[in-house]
Amino acid sequence: MPDVTSNSAEAPSTAAVHQGEAAFFDVDNTLMKGASLFHVARKMYQKRAFTLQDVAGFAWKQAKFILRGENMNDVHSVQDSAQKLAAGISTEFIRQLGEEVYDEMIVSKIWPGTKALTQEHLKSGRQVWLVTATPVEVAGVIASRLNLTGALGTVAEIADGVYTGHLVGEILHGPAKGRAIEELAVREDLDLTRCWAYSDSYNDIPLLTTVGNPVAINPDAKLRKHAKENNWPIYDYRSGRRAATLGLKAATGAGVVYGLWKGISMMRKR
Repeated sequence: MPDVTSNSAEAPSTAAVHQGEAAFFDVDNTLMKGASLFHVARKMYQKRAFTLQDVAGFAWKQAKFILRGENMNDVHSVQDSAQKLAAGISTEFIRQLGEEVYDEMIVSKIWPGTKALTQEHLKSGRQVWLVTATPVEVAGVIASRLNLTGALGTVAEIADGVYTGHLVGEILHGPAKGRAIEELAVREDLDLTRCWAYSDSYNDIPLLTTVGNPVAINPDAKLRKHAKENNWPIYDYRSGRRAATLGLKAATGAGVVYGLWKGISMMRKR
């Protein structure tokens, strides 16, 4: 079972009208641009917890993620690497790091349109939850800062106040997201047929089809096609999306590598 972090975020004036309803938001490329875990790795490098080589691997996957969308193999690879690298690190260190990552890196990456949707749901009296493969500690910080109801995320095993390098259960991804919100619905007495879900990735079809109101945000090609075929709403907050996509695809592989090298070099100089 994924871990849960929760905040009080209910509008009393409309709570009765929408009691039993919730909105579920994916994080990476849905709520924010890119992968949140990359920024955690970058921050850990700055604090000398990761090596430059470790961050380079994360950075390459981050670039692919932004260019072509979410890939199951990359998600599992990044998560597995992060768990192993975090082994022996204290939970207090990660808690403080999560706060710093949000303030310094994540807040500027949040899509204003998606943030506005979360706030509209809250104003309507619905619960709003993040549902993400991102570590629950990081997801919890994001939810707290946005005054959302709470977050479901991937859970790392802890022993004596430090991370062991193993997971509790499975990565909260793909079918696991659907199961997670079904379990949450039982605990929170939610009617999923009256709930909403938002994601950018075709891999989140299990999440989207578990609710009565699925919505595609900044969708990858497969999800866009699926959403159109099923008459789902599609919101795209990427400015100049088509022009940017064509421009990125026209770039050479060397150009992408150079961009990563330049970014990592700047990090090294700090």
